[in-house]
Amino acid sequence: MRRTLFACSLLLLTSLAHAATHELPETDWLSLMPPSDRQALEDMPEIDHAGPEANGTFTDKGGLKQKDKGLPAVMFSTRTVAALNGKAIRLGGYPVPLENDAKGRVTEFFLVPYPGACIHVPPPPPNQIVLVRYPKGLKLDDIYNPLWVSGTLKVEQVSNQMADAAYAMDDAKVRPVEESDL
Repeated sequence: MRRTLFACSLLLLTSLAHAATHELPETDWLSLMPPSDRQALEDMPEIDHAGPEANGTFTDKGGLKQKDKGLPAVMFSTRTVAALNGKAIRLGGYPVPLENDAKGRVTEFFLVPYPGACIHVPPPPPNQIVLVRYPKGLKLDDIYNPLWVSGTLKVEQVSNQMADAAYAMDDAKVRPVEESDL
């Protein structure tokens, strides 16, 4: 009997340890776009990267907001996938810091699908930008180092001077992408 209890206890502890380290499967960025937006993105002509932002010089307010009104409508899309509202996901991406705490840790940032989105032309569409509110704070040494962000995705329109976003996450788990993740 003691052997059976020990075996059951060991199995339970092993299961709990696995559950504690288990991460959600990775969500693909394109799944945040409705199918019609994905198709429009695939059908879009090559984009010219020769604007003033290409040199890292921002003439107006800069940031992630689209400036070229001649771009296809999909580049301004805030259309979301309703089925993702309230769904727990894990998304890999790059941070664009917005707010810091008194210790200099990043407490709010936009997560974007590719590095340097704050200086590339054009920036991602709003439905490819997620506002992450992270009150715990994150020491961020380099915005070119990718992060994993896990949490409950919300369909939430966010607009500020830096960007428009169509999704948000509160109290997410954030960690750097490590070599072993690849």
